[in-house]
Amino acid sequence: MTLVKVAPPLQQDVDLSQTYDAVIVGSGAAGGMAAHVLTAQGLRVLMLEAGKKLHIEQELRSMEWPYDHPRRGDAPPGSHGLSFNEYTIRKPPYAKGTAFKHVYSYVGGWSGSDYVKNILVDEKDHPYTGTNYAWVRARCLGGKTNIWGRLALRLSDYDFKAKSHDGYGEDWPISYADLAPYYDKVDLYLGIAGVKENLPHLPDSLFQRPTKLNYGEVKLRHSLATMGRVLTPYRAGVTTDGLKHNRYRSKCYGRGACNRRPGGCDIHAVFDSPTGLIYPAMDTGKLTIRPNSIAHEVLVDPNTGKARGVAFLDSETRKSYEAKAKVVILAASTLESARLLLLSRSPQHPNGLGNSSGHVGHNFCEHVMGPGVTGLVKELVGKPHTLDDGRPGGFYIPRFRNLTDRQPGFIRGYGFEGSSGHTMFPRHVFDTPGFGAQFKKTVRDHAGAFISMGGFGEVLPRYESQVDLDPEVKDGWGIPVLRFHYQFSDNERKMAEDMVATGREMFEAAGIEVVGVDREVLTEGWSIHELGTARMGTDPKASVLNQFQQSHDVRNLFVVDGSSHVSASCQNPTWTIMALAWRSCEYLADEFRKGTL
Repeated sequence: MTLVKVAPPLQQDVDLSQTYDAVIVGSGAAGGMAAHVLTAQGLRVLMLEAGKKLHIEQELRSMEWPYDHPRRGDAPPGSHGLSFNEYTIRKPPYAKGTAFKHVYSYVGGWSGSDYVKNILVDEKDHPYTGTNYAWVRARCLGGKTNIWGRLALRLSDYDFKAKSHDGYGEDWPISYADLAPYYDKVDLYLGIAGVKENLPHLPDSLFQRPTKLNYGEVKLRHSLATMGRVLTPYRAGVTTDGLKHNRYRSKCYGRGACNRRPGGCDIHAVFDSPTGLIYPAMDTGKLTIRPNSIAHEVLVDPNTGKARGVAFLDSETRKSYEAKAKVVILAASTLESARLLLLSRSPQHPNGLGNSSGHVGHNFCEHVMGPGVTGLVKELVGKPHTLDDGRPGGFYIPRFRNLTDRQPGFIRGYGFEGSSGHTMFPRHVFDTPGFGAQFKKTVRDHAGAFISMGGFGEVLPRYESQVDLDPEVKDGWGIPVLRFHYQFSDNERKMAEDMVATGREMFEAAGIEVVGVDREVLTEGWSIHELGTARMGTDPKASVLNQFQQSHDVRNLFVVDGSSHVSASCQNPTWTIMALAWRSCEYLADEFRKGTL
């Protein structure tokens, strides 16, 4: 079996004198999908990536044993990952005035921080201001798909038509039936593991072989069935059977390092944008990539009002360049795409490009998290050890609130992500009292008996939840930074309280001893699931994009990342982002051939 596939040569000659059919800003899940679809349709595409092209296998090193690393995976001295207390007590910019040479988001504070020090941005060069927010950013080819959590879920009409269900917010301009064929395309092209459950609020995918639940998880699944709830194996964006059409990815063989935080998969069984989408697009001969290219303005032709390209800085030389294209596609991430639209001011667009509605940067939403429970499956104490951390995930409990009932105190819902079993570093070592031989025996006896899960809840979109440009603070390249005006509301806080209550209830009903309860809500942004800021809609006065993620104001401008989402749902967004991008880029290619763009 070939474990590491050879990437195509990425040192390309970039001819900025020519006009490309399309220019894509960003190379993550949305940008990679746009490149895949458009090159397959024959368009000549230029991709601008703000970060470097990393040899990602050399960064992740997931086959490396902790004792083979000089610091057991920790980053070098002088590097610092922000903590929950820092996010809570201080105000951004969080790296201001610090004595550390490099400062990273909280992901850089996890164990294994050395494996992501070149993937995450340095907060010293990338400040932001305003209200407390834990913003996790990755500037490199593929972005956060290099280290994402792998949970790949579909939305349903409980999400797309949420306003019709409970009266709050706006319905999406599409339904599940519109997107289902594109979810199918994503499943088949990228691979997803899971089990069919036939739930109307969590549609099934076209699954490859699932990962197995272990004893504690099966025990909880059987108990939940008696409560009318479901525990399903983790629906992972992982190819477990292999993909014959992709020569850059290997199938998952459970090698045992998946749960090493911060994650990543250097055999690429887990989807990442470079091996899953970008390298195959390069094989068409239609895709050119320019890394180290920081976009700071979408350029507009004053005569036609159409986008004509993108202005960018080279991150290393700091020289200014322009990329010309017939169509501009923003896929820089929810917050960076909003920033770019707001930066693109002109006499025709004094409030930012595509912002005649005044909604760019508004209606920001994500997921609230933090509350969770830890339990002990007592019958597993002292039992032989099993291999459980070779799985790409444990289990998922879909939403069960506000489907057929009306829960007092809050609307919408939440799900739980969890896991159980043995890990390379035994669970709860630091919580175990004692020392010496008896301490070691206690740790070994209990190592595989713990089970834990945490909630992910929908944050309601609100017009006042917004980002704008700070009038004074600039990043390391002199570009104005984002300023946050965003906090959780009573709806999220009441939902978080319910997570704690139901988590305990479910464990106790299953005969699992509750040994720990997390009640604290983590800082806004902790979920890394930022959405909204340029939402879709049918009314140009109340939305930024149409159902194909096309600007109401500038017809050859598309925004295909999470900024188009009308609401957050409680499901992880990556699969939906890619399904939407596939649908929109097929529409784009059709319109391009017709000459309407």
